[in-house]
Amino acid sequence: MKLDNYHLTYCTNIHPGEHWNEVFANLQQYIPALKSQLGWEKPFGIGLRLADVATRELLELDALTNFQDWLQQNDLYVFTLNGFPYGGFHFSVVKDKVYAPDWTKPERLEYTLRLVKILAPLLPDGVEGSISTLPLSYKPWFKNNKSDLLSTTVSATLNLVQVVMEMVRIKQETGKVLHLGLEPEPDGLIENAAEVVKYFQDFLIPIGSSYLVEHLGVSESYAKTLLLEHVRICYDTCHFAVEYENPVTVLKQFQEVGIKISKIQISAALQVNLPNDTKQKSILKQKLVPFAESTYLHQAIARKAGILSRYSDLDAALTDFEGAEEWRIHFHVPIFIRDFDGLQSTQDDILDVLDLLKNDNFCNHLEIETYTWEVLPSIMKLDLLASIRREYEWVLKYLLSNFMN
Repeated sequence: MKLDNYHLTYCTNIHPGEHWNEVFANLQQYIPALKSQLGWEKPFGIGLRLADVATRELLELDALTNFQDWLQQNDLYVFTLNGFPYGGFHFSVVKDKVYAPDWTKPERLEYTLRLVKILAPLLPDGVEGSISTLPLSYKPWFKNNKSDLLSTTVSATLNLVQVVMEMVRIKQETGKVLHLGLEPEPDGLIENAAEVVKYFQDFLIPIGSSYLVEHLGVSESYAKTLLLEHVRICYDTCHFAVEYENPVTVLKQFQEVGIKISKIQISAALQVNLPNDTKQKSILKQKLVPFAESTYLHQAIARKAGILSRYSDLDAALTDFEGAEEWRIHFHVPIFIRDFDGLQSTQDDILDVLDLLKNDNFCNHLEIETYTWEVLPSIMKLDLLASIRREYEWVLKYLLSNFMN
């Protein structure tokens, strides 16, 4: 939905379905109903998640044209795509397979180019398009091989630049601006602000600039401008909160070197503050057990005396639970819940980012991204449409009372 200078949506990765007919059926079931329940009479934005197979099917025959007709008939528009999960994302063990194929693989490049081809014609005039994607690769795959890590980063960068080339072409021919948002998260090849800055300065800018100078015949300074316009960061508030990163500090680091935000994914992580009492610690540990489910990775980071300890999944973290002062866990919990049965969420980090946005309009794409409804503990589950509506209402209440004139 369009709110002054902002576009707000939710990511449809919460709905199961990898084929286009399944995706479209979900859109038809949920989007008009949600728009009606919210009482929204203006154009309503969609954050579309398409698996690889759906991109192929949507580009066949008249599927994309038919989709455009449906959007127009229902006063809907698409302005952002989630291009992180390539394949199956529901009802199966995903875990680290969500990173495959990574950005070194031609399959990832070809998939993302199809996303670009789909998004460009869907964009309304004057609206930029964002596509979020994985942070190059998965760091634990290279734990014992630093030379392979280096070659992976270089290879991934060269593939990213191919997407930049296509986005530059589209802008020249249509005037439409699209950008790719690398999405840092725990254990990603780039997972925090420092690693983002290092990647841009040591790899993307030098390697990408040389490539664009050679293939587009532009100056080095303009090549850098093109890279920073079309490769940005997807700021997922859950991910940066799990890393204990302060939004003010992060955004200042990015702005100092010209890194832009492609979109803000509004999401909350699990947060646990441990008391001194041993019995209470044990109770909290048991309350976390239902969150250690088998579908998605739930990386966890513990903090004690300012020192961070990292765990690849919640199962591993629970074996070493009592020794920390605080835990933050990559489990997307409902954003409208701050406290739940002794557990907390990082909801405050969402509010901090939105407060920064009010004072410095550094991004106008906002996407609610709680994708874990089907794996939440049963006591937290509600009707899906009601849950989505509650998330919108929580965000809208804050935005309308703090942002809108």
